[in-house]
Amino acid sequence: MSPLLSIRDLSVAFRTDAGRFEVLHGLSLDVASGRTLALVGESGSGKSVTAQAILRILPRAAMITGGRILLADGGQQIDIAALPADGAVMSALRGQRLAMIFQEPMTSLSPLHTIGDQIGEALRIHTGASRRDADAQTQEALARVGFPDPARALSTYPFELSGGLRQRAMIAMALILRPALLIADEPTTALDVTTQAQILALLRRLQDETGMAILLITHDLGIVANIAHDVAVLYRGRLVEAGPRDVVLRRPGHPYLRALMRAVPRFDMAPGERLMPIRAAQADIPPMARHEAPAGDILRVEGVSRSFTLRAGRLWAKPRIVRAVSDVSLRLAGGRTLGLVGESGSGKTTLSKMVMRALAPDSGRVLFDSGAGLADVRDLQGPALFDFRGLVQLVFQDPYASLDPRMSVRQILCEPMEIHGVEPRARTERARDLMAMVGLDPAALARYPHAFSGGQRQRICIARALALNPRLLVLDEPVSALDVSVQAQILNLLKDLQEALGLSYLIVSHNLAVIDYMADDISVMCRGRIVEEAPRAVLFRNPAHPYTRALLAAVPHPSLDHPLDFAAVTGEASDPGRWPEPHCLAPDEAGAMREIEPGHRVRVGAARTREAA
Repeated sequence: MSPLLSIRDLSVAFRTDAGRFEVLHGLSLDVASGRTLALVGESGSGKSVTAQAILRILPRAAMITGGRILLADGGQQIDIAALPADGAVMSALRGQRLAMIFQEPMTSLSPLHTIGDQIGEALRIHTGASRRDADAQTQEALARVGFPDPARALSTYPFELSGGLRQRAMIAMALILRPALLIADEPTTALDVTTQAQILALLRRLQDETGMAILLITHDLGIVANIAHDVAVLYRGRLVEAGPRDVVLRRPGHPYLRALMRAVPRFDMAPGERLMPIRAAQADIPPMARHEAPAGDILRVEGVSRSFTLRAGRLWAKPRIVRAVSDVSLRLAGGRTLGLVGESGSGKTTLSKMVMRALAPDSGRVLFDSGAGLADVRDLQGPALFDFRGLVQLVFQDPYASLDPRMSVRQILCEPMEIHGVEPRARTERARDLMAMVGLDPAALARYPHAFSGGQRQRICIARALALNPRLLVLDEPVSALDVSVQAQILNLLKDLQEALGLSYLIVSHNLAVIDYMADDISVMCRGRIVEEAPRAVLFRNPAHPYTRALLAAVPHPSLDHPLDFAAVTGEASDPGRWPEPHCLAPDEAGAMREIEPGHRVRVGAARTREAA
């Protein structure tokens, strides 16, 4: 049987001031109908360029310099590479025969148009459907991808949807014309594990229903092991290994693929075992003042709550109050790492903002030890508050969005020191030390953020956070936007910095494998409450709460021996009313935390609380 898509000797180059730069070198691969081919590799390996070449949406500086892209269509083969990129034939193929799900749904969807308009637009353009017919088919497509209220979604804007629903809307848009080939470019990178599992299950179900082929672009070997039929591995624009999934993952032949597999955090890692990045980044941590960990807690959160008032959709409707964080208590000992885990919307980031005093809690206290004992950060004023701002620093999720593109790296690193009164000569010397500390060349201080890779930008963000010699770093999804090899570099760097500088970490993540590698203690959040907390080894050995067990079950393992149970991954896991006894909570019921073994506490409902009393 001939393949649906056949790429033969494809070469793509970019025009630069220094001449032509080749990014794809004679790539050949096949995608069969009804099967999923996973295109695997690091950032910069040529995966997205391959997808853009297939759809003929390459940047203006790029050009196809050789090869063919053959698409089977009605018994004949169309050479996409020979078609004009903006011609009528190519425009007809996009959407009808070829469709794409982009990596970031928020930037791929227009903020000015409703979901219904954006999905129905493809129908109206390609089929001439009326507005009424387009709305009916759009509503049907939204129901097919699992929207809870498809009719209401027609008039909903992207910013009103969660990340998972935005990605479902992108899938509905791509599949509205039932294309033969779906290209999914990192479709679950920014999603939490349960939403990711639901999206992967949806893609598998839609493939079974329609028989479409899927070209899945990813760096996550756990996804590859659970959804792909075939695997192709790219390294610097060249195909280095390809074959059926079971053969490639069980007996990887190329050293690059073996190195990729060693870089992935795993749950079965031995105590003290380190990740093995493909390219080790040598950080030079100079001798400097090391914080002595306090005898007790460096951070203590006591009964913190925070609510937000949402605007009503209609003028006469009452505003809706959402409780984002509800009576949360945490403890972080000095020099240790506390992992905060939960799905998107569970309240993790809101809680971290209250720790930073970027948000004020409605009730409760946040206590921080700056070296003179625990003090309520809400009471800090004047010089004490100014010092606190330097001692607690935040590393953001998206390294590119959190760096000013108009500032050089030297300006980025020196700005906090200038604000805090460090004299100019010391600022320059400190900036050079910071670059060396995170494994970057101090000679690059004059460069701007766009000149660095994603992993290097995250190193710059870490260097900026260390500029004022803080005691506590709040790490909000610090590696979720990075590929596995760069992720390994950053996680190892954070461990080394903690050991050398005596830092304490509060790490917020939905990636349980990352939390397992980094954290000493773990707290699990759901619907604004802590539902389970325990030392890392205890929690992963004996998860007691059904929500924690659901999170663990949704993690895609890179091993073929631990397949993901897609049938068990549903949205019910985050509904307290559906939890089994003794954890089931009635609407607005808080329940209580109960210790089940030393240091291991889990939330139970009122009935169990009364029994214990």
